[in-house]
Amino acid sequence: MTESFLITGATLPTGERADIRLESGIIAEVGRISDAAGATVVDADGLIALPGLVDLHTHLREPGYEQSESVLTGTQAAAAGGFTAVFAMANTSPVADTAGVVEQELSLGRAAGYATVQPIGAVTVGLKGEQLAELGAMARSRAEVRVFSDDGFCVFDPLLMRRALEYVKAFDGVIAQHAQEPRLTQGAQMNEGALSGELGLAGWPAVAEESIIARDVLLAEHVGSRLHVCHVSTAGSVEVIRWAKARGIDVTAEVTPHHLLLTEDLVSSYDPRYKVNPPLRRSEDVEALRAALADGTIDIVATDHAPHPIEAKQSEWDAAANGMVGLESALSVVHAAVVDNGMLDWSDVARVLSHAPARIGRLRGQGEAVEAGAAPELTLYDPNAASEFALDRLAGRSINSPYLGRTLPGRVVATFHAGYATLLDGVVQPADEIARRAASVGGARG
Repeated sequence: MTESFLITGATLPTGERADIRLESGIIAEVGRISDAAGATVVDADGLIALPGLVDLHTHLREPGYEQSESVLTGTQAAAAGGFTAVFAMANTSPVADTAGVVEQELSLGRAAGYATVQPIGAVTVGLKGEQLAELGAMARSRAEVRVFSDDGFCVFDPLLMRRALEYVKAFDGVIAQHAQEPRLTQGAQMNEGALSGELGLAGWPAVAEESIIARDVLLAEHVGSRLHVCHVSTAGSVEVIRWAKARGIDVTAEVTPHHLLLTEDLVSSYDPRYKVNPPLRRSEDVEALRAALADGTIDIVATDHAPHPIEAKQSEWDAAANGMVGLESALSVVHAAVVDNGMLDWSDVARVLSHAPARIGRLRGQGEAVEAGAAPELTLYDPNAASEFALDRLAGRSINSPYLGRTLPGRVVATFHAGYATLLDGVVQPADEIARRAASVGGARG
């Protein structure tokens, strides 16, 4: 039996106020609703009703690294952050380079029930960059993989990259590139510049990212295929992507929340929470990334949620793992970085955090407008609830957030996935209850 909800007095991304009724696996009605007998009423006065958020870049770590995260705990973190779908990166153990592994991830996501888990397939076998993985088999599998990435590693061989781009054309797939020239970044610890010299840390030069993007957009143009650029971090990369789009090349790009807000200056503390790949960049890069997101050069925000156990981050800087958790904080960080200053409005937020990532990943039933007949994937957000980001905001298994102790605007109040609440009154709903609801609606619309 499915539960029905009446959400009253919500503010839509357009600024219009409306009631929203969820029933029988759809948004049944949007407008002024006077009667919804039997429905659970959710007071959304003062809350923004966004389409469920979609993350095109999540590390769920399962199988193989469950000490950091699992599909269950990662999707609980997603629910806490307002996400109803996540694309799971392939750097698991075993690597998601076969139909069997991606189908396993799909099944784990459906059983957990907190969000749609869409596996990303590896481009190369074992992420080794030597031979193409089973791209066609993964595309034909139950997981219907359409996004392929060796994220964590660059597909460095230009011939292999060309072959991958050619291969995925047959099923409208996309290669998501981690743009990092490995020979220019060997031993790199932070952004290359004056500060890296002062701190005595090996630098990660901007050109290591920009040169790979330049190569790959030309390859994508040559073969007529889709390219997606992961975690863009430099002003120069923005210019390359802007040039490619003006030329008509089918390229899309993402920026992480942390690259929209944080700068390399934080590395002066030697706090490993700020160690990430690509590294935090200059304030000039941050400004360029914000402007590019606002003008559409960068298409989406993606979290690059990268959980690690405590021992991997609480160490000296050079030994610490790269990565930050980001699902629970993403919406608040975007709010702080580009909404509060007027660069984006809430319709734009819906575009970059829901509509566009679902479109790029070819994910059905996600990223739809909040209107009658759409899939019941919703996020209710309180834009006025500024507070200190604390451990109680983290619902996943790892706590390597760079925002702990920082005041951030807003808070996700409720998340609805497949028509049921995974987060209600700011509380992630119990796992056994969510699993039962997921089973009752046929595997959470996975």
